[in-house]
Amino acid sequence: MQHAGNVVFFCASLLAGSLSAAAPANPAFDTELLSIQQAWARVNYEMPAGDERAKAFDELEKRAENFTHQNPARPEALIWEGIIESSYAGAKGGLGALSLCKEARGNLEAALKLDPNALDGSAYTSLGALYYKVPGFPVGFGNDEKADALLQQALKLNPNGIDPNYFYAEYLFEQGRYPEALQYLAKAGKAAPRPGREAADKGRRGEIATLAAKVKAKTS
Repeated sequence: MQHAGNVVFFCASLLAGSLSAAAPANPAFDTELLSIQQAWARVNYEMPAGDERAKAFDELEKRAENFTHQNPARPEALIWEGIIESSYAGAKGGLGALSLCKEARGNLEAALKLDPNALDGSAYTSLGALYYKVPGFPVGFGNDEKADALLQQALKLNPNGIDPNYFYAEYLFEQGRYPEALQYLAKAGKAAPRPGREAADKGRRGEIATLAAKVKAKTS
């Protein structure tokens, strides 16, 4: 876990899988969910870091919060509100972003209570990333053991997904477990494309390549 002085709050980018199997068909919900996912990808991957990007995440977070209020029984809405709050924290930066990370944790935990399998277990991936990115006690709630357990659970539910494999690889890199990190990066790179998520897939593949280069530099 990083020391508080070095904290870089992150973009917990994740994930659009299939909708919860238990949820009734709702085309309007599905359309808005995909629109929010696509808006997140544009802000996260196509806007340069800075005030404009932070403002865009602020606006998107409000939209996601409203979406959750309109659909309180849908874990997918809670997951994406948590993802956007985490990403907004990354854009905002510094310890002032910790409150956003706590809000994200609350929404992701609420989603798990509703349906841990929603969006192929995306709440586990997002929570796991939070736990290894946020500083530990007394500054924050970060915990590497919890991160490992959550990310492994995500991989059980979605073993071939681009996001759980990427984030577990990043966690392993932070732990200095470089050969293992490369294995999960290779698996992430082979993940199937996600319909409607082309921008997110392109951005994630760029992150996979960047992290792979860092891992290889540590092992060369």
